[in-house]
Amino acid sequence: MQASFKTIGLAGRSRQRGQTGVLRDLIGLLEARGLDVILEDALGDVLPDHATHLASLDDIGAAADLVIVVGGDGSLLSAARTLAKFDTPVLGVNRGRLGFLTDIMPDDISEQIPAVLDGGFERESRFLLDAQVRREGEVVGRGEALNDIVVNSGSSAQMIEFELCINGDFVYRQRADGLIVSTPTGSTAYSLSGGGPIMHPALDAIVLVPMFPHALSSRPIVVDGNSEIRLDILARNRIHPPVTCDGRATVKARPGDSVHITKYPHRLTLLHPLGHSFYASCRDKLRWSNALVN
Repeated sequence: MQASFKTIGLAGRSRQRGQTGVLRDLIGLLEARGLDVILEDALGDVLPDHATHLASLDDIGAAADLVIVVGGDGSLLSAARTLAKFDTPVLGVNRGRLGFLTDIMPDDISEQIPAVLDGGFERESRFLLDAQVRREGEVVGRGEALNDIVVNSGSSAQMIEFELCINGDFVYRQRADGLIVSTPTGSTAYSLSGGGPIMHPALDAIVLVPMFPHALSSRPIVVDGNSEIRLDILARNRIHPPVTCDGRATVKARPGDSVHITKYPHRLTLLHPLGHSFYASCRDKLRWSNALVN
């Protein structure tokens, strides 16, 4: 099957170690196939002598048939929040550490990138979360996340007290360091560190993980992916808890604010080389033993 890729965007972070060599290899490979290449403007200082067209990530999303993100999962998370609304497929080349989302290694570029361009790939759809911070009924901040949305006590050593409602139903009142609201994609990230379950990316579900809750009976809850989640920060709190989306501080909430979390209306399309396996990634990245036990 011949894929209809004609314009390829290259995105990533400019200070990633080893970035320049990988980008040069990719540009050479793509241009040799007669493809148009657009480089994210943030990478312009990495290849100052290259004539590749520079554009913002928004412009790349609108123009490209495929975007290759060079970096770690953080680079892909950053790009995903922009590219999802354009329905532009994304392929990751790993220059980071774990690389659950960026699964092509630099040594495999010459083999796997041409295979993908020729149609040898698996397509996967991932949903994102949308967060709104509301104050007296008005939206004062919002953000999107592919991995997770976190409300926590920030640098304070104090717990925060909040009430959780799902689809309008009261769930509990909780004192904790915060709450992680994670997609299946994010279940192998911060949520996992907090004791949350690993969820297969195909699941239409959200996991809520309390962070160091005062009540030892508090445990992670998995809910339907279309749930409407509301976190009310009680007025008697003394701290202003930050709300972060994929690790980015979006807004500082105040006592009395509420955080509303739902599915983002756009999904991210990820491409993987043929033979990609989520479980193989878990074995590799999480160091699960795959040896037979006698």
